[in-house]
Formats: sequence, structure tokens, C-alpha cells
Amino acid sequence: MKQFAVIGLGRFGSSLARALSRMGYEVLAIDTNEENVNDITDEITYAVQMDALEENALKSTGIRNFDTVIVAIGQDIQASILVTVMLKEMGVKKVIAKAQTELHGKVLEKVGADLVVFPERDMGERLAHTLIAADNIMDLINLSPDYSIIELKTPPGFIGKTLQETALRKEYGITVIAIRRGLEVIISPEAKQVIRENDILVTIGRNEKLKRLER
Repeated sequence: MKQFAVIGLGRFGSSLARALSRMGYEVLAIDTNEENVNDITDEITYAVQMDALEENALKSTGIRNFDTVIVAIGQDIQASILVTVMLKEMGVKKVIAKAQTELHGKVLEKVGADLVVFPERDMGERLAHTLIAADNIMDLINLSPDYSIIELKTPPGFIGKTLQETALRKEYGITVIAIRRGLEVIISPEAKQVIRENDILVTIGRNEKLKRLER
């Protein structure tokens, strides 16, 4: 089983730690604030109050053996950079770091972060797309400037047809990667899969192609 460590228990860090724990993973959470640690202690595997900048204390948690460590330190940009450096020097396999600004993100990449995330910016962009999306679009995730994933309510013209008959791939260049049918999720549906009225189609494709479905 994969093990995760989250350093920094602000809104992003605590939410992430709880989500990973609910998914059944072992989670270590670290924060300097006693209240933040106490709030999450009963919901994850292990929570500890410490200053992550104290290298010996950090090493004592066995953090170098964790599969992934997420540096979710909030406003202290210097601390997030220094902790990222320390983790990579300790030999942590994968370090994911939260960035406040583009410049902060570039520095984190330079000092060895394997992945840099911008949760506030990305959530804002995602919400904006959701607000302006057509009524048949349930959710949208931008993968790059050119490609996205959208969750699409089944268009009336697709009901009772197979995926092949919808010609989504042929006409639109869009691939259906999953179908959500109530509590059931059909992964990589076959071309002969028949689409039902209340299905949610999880599709991936180029943005200009996906826009043709937003109506």
C-alpha cells in the first residue's frame, strides 16, 4: 500500500490528507500548529506537530521511506522551498509542492520538486469554466492548453445508440474513456456499448472539438 505524507495542514493540505485517508492509504500529516494537528488526528494514520525545517526531527518520522510527500505549506514561500530541497536531499522518491505564484512554482521546479501544483489558481479556472459551460456539461478538467476532459450529459440524439453509432471518434475526434451510470462506472467502454438516457459520458479530446458538444 502506498504511503503519503502531507506537510502543512491548511485548507489544501488537510483536505488532501483526509481524502487520501478515506481512500484507504496510510497518511502522515505534519504541521507546526497544534490545533491543525489535533483537528485531523482521528481521521488519518498519524499526525505530528513539528517544524518541518528541523531536519533531524523530519528524518525521525521515516519520511524518506514514503512513496510521495506533498509540501502544502501555505504562505511561507521560503519554508516550502527549503523543505522541498531537504526532502529531495533525503532521497524521497516523489515530492509534490504547492505553489503560490508562477515564480514560486519555477523555483520549486528548479530545486527538485517532481510536480508543482497551483490549487487556488486551478480551482478558480475550473470553476470559471464550469460557470460558463453549457447546461449539458457536468464538469471540465483542462489537461493542457489544447486538450480537456469533460463529463457530458447524454445528448438526446445519442440515447439507444452504441458508441460507434454516435461517431464521436470519427466525426468529432473525441474518445469516451468512461461512462458513469448511477453508481456504476464503465471504464474504457467498447464500441458496441449502448448509451442510456441518464448516462454521463467522460470524454477526452481537443478543446475545439469538445466545444462542438457544448450545446
